[in-house]
Amino acid sequence: MLRKLEDLGVIERKALETDTALAQPLSPTGEQQEAIDQITGSTNFDVFLLEGVTGSGKTEVYLQSMAPVLAAGKQVLVLVPEIALTPQTVARFENRFGSTGMIHSALTDQQRLQTWLKCRAGEIRILIGTRSAVFTPFEELGLIIVDEEHDSSYKQQEGLRYSARDLTVKRAQNLDVPLLLGSATPSLESFYNVQRNRYRHLNLSERAGGALMPTYHTIDLRGQSLRGGFSDTLIRVIRAHLAKEGQVLVYLNRRGFAPTLLCKSCGWQSVCSDCDAKLTLHRQPEQLICHHCNLRFAIPDVCEHCGQGDLLPLGMGTQRAEEALAELFPGVPLYRIDRDTTRTNKQLNDQLERIQQGRPCIMVGTQMLAKGHHFPAVTLVAVVNADAGFLSPDFRAPERTAQLIVQVAGRAGRAERSGEVWIQSYQPQNPLLRRLIDHGYAGFAHAELTSRIDAGLPPVQPMAMLRAEAFEPAMARDFLVQCKTHLDRLSPELSNREASIQLLGPIPAPMARLAKRARFQLIIMATNRPLLHRLLAGLGQPKTHANLRWSIDVDPYDAM
Repeated sequence: MLRKLEDLGVIERKALETDTALAQPLSPTGEQQEAIDQITGSTNFDVFLLEGVTGSGKTEVYLQSMAPVLAAGKQVLVLVPEIALTPQTVARFENRFGSTGMIHSALTDQQRLQTWLKCRAGEIRILIGTRSAVFTPFEELGLIIVDEEHDSSYKQQEGLRYSARDLTVKRAQNLDVPLLLGSATPSLESFYNVQRNRYRHLNLSERAGGALMPTYHTIDLRGQSLRGGFSDTLIRVIRAHLAKEGQVLVYLNRRGFAPTLLCKSCGWQSVCSDCDAKLTLHRQPEQLICHHCNLRFAIPDVCEHCGQGDLLPLGMGTQRAEEALAELFPGVPLYRIDRDTTRTNKQLNDQLERIQQGRPCIMVGTQMLAKGHHFPAVTLVAVVNADAGFLSPDFRAPERTAQLIVQVAGRAGRAERSGEVWIQSYQPQNPLLRRLIDHGYAGFAHAELTSRIDAGLPPVQPMAMLRAEAFEPAMARDFLVQCKTHLDRLSPELSNREASIQLLGPIPAPMARLAKRARFQLIIMATNRPLLHRLLAGLGQPKTHANLRWSIDVDPYDAM
C-alpha cells in the first residue's frame, strides 16, 4: 500500500510539473522560429505547409503562431483528425491559453449549437474540432490551423461528401486570413501545391530537445515459422527492449482476432450475407462480425459447405496479437488499443494514463496508436505486416501505407532514449518500402508524386466519381450508363486541345455489394478543375428510381 501511495505521489508531481511546463512558451529552435516568423508575418490569405518530422515541435509552432492573433482580439480555428485521439494536444492549448471550445461528434445537437453561438458572438477565442467544425461561424477569425492535414478523417465519406482540409483553404481565402497545414507526412496534394507555388513550404527537419530519429530495420519473413504472427527475430528484439525498461508498441492495422474463418477441408470462408466481404472473427465477444455493415453471426461449429469441423482462423488481428504477446511475455503489462477497447474517451484515457507512467509494457493496436500520442518511454515500434498496403491496386494505398508507417514509427525515441523500428515483411526489397526506409517520407513522396504525374493521376488531374447503388444491380448500372451517355454528349462542347475529359466505367465498385445493395461507379477525369466542375454541373438532376441511391464524390478517397 505504501509503495502504491508513493507511486501516486510521483504521478501527481509529474502531472503538476507537466502542466506548469505546458503553460510556458518553449524557446524555439532556429527552424521553429523561422516558421513562426513567416506565419505571424502574414496577416492576409496565405497557405503554409509545415512539414515537420515526428516530435519536431509542430504543436509549439501552432501555439506561438496563435499568440499574436489572440492578442489582437481575433479567434483561431484548429482542426484535428479525432478529438478522442489528441487529449495531449488539447491539454497543451488549454494550459497555454485557457479554456477552449470543442466541436466533435460526441456532443449533442444542443451542445454544438451553444458552441456555434458563442463562437459567432466572439465568446470562444479558440475552437478545436473535427471536420464539421470547419462550418462554425466566427465573429472575427484570424487564423486557421489543420493538424495532421494528410489524415483521411478530414474527408466525409457518407452523405454530403467534402474535404474539411480543402474547405479550410476556401474559407481562409474568403476571410483573407492565413492557413497553416501541419504534418510529418504531408499529402501528395499539398506537395503538388507547393510545387506550383500555391503553398509556402516550411520545414522542421530535427526533433525538439535533441532527440534522435528512430532507426529502421526489416525482417524477411520468407521461409520463417512464426509464433503467433511474430518472428523469432522480432521476439528477441522485443525482449531486449523490455529488459532495458523500454516500452514497446506493436502496430497492426486490423482489429479482431482473424480476418477470416477458413475450412481446411473444402476451402469455404465465412462471408457476410449482405456484403461482398469476409467476416472477421472476434474472440471478445465470440462472434463473426462484418466490419462494413456491422452484421454479427455466431461462430459455426462445422463448415456450412461440407459439414466438417476443421475450421481455421486465417490471418492476424489485434486480438490474436494480444493473445500471442501475452503467452510470449507473461507478466508484462499489455494494452490493446483499437475501436473495440476504446469505445469511450474514458476507456482510452484510462489506458493512456497507465502507459504514461513509463513502466515497461507492450501496446498493441491499430492506427489509433499513430495519431497524436506522445509516449516518451517507447523505444521500439514493431510493424507486424507492411505488405498489404504496398500491394493494393488502389493508387492511393502506397501513400496511405507510408504515412501510417512513418507516423507510428514516430512514437519511438521521442525523449532521451533512442528508438528503433522493426518491420516484418514478405517483400523486404519492395521498391516502395525500400524507398521509404532509405530516403525517408520526403524522398518517398517525391518519387510517388512523380509517378502520379507520369500516369496523369490525381493530384495532377482532378477526379470525380459517380456512385450508384440499388438492390437490383441492373438498376444501378443502367443509371450510370445514362449518366455517361449524357456526359459524352457534353464533353465535345466543353473540351478543346488543351483540356480534355475521360470517362471510365461504369464498373462494379471494389466492394460490389454492401448491405444488400449492388454498387457501381463511373470515374470522371478532366485536365483541369474548372472543366470538371462545368461537366458535373451539366449533369443536372438525372431521373432516378425511389430504390436507387446515387452521389457525386469530387476527389474521392477510395477511388479504386
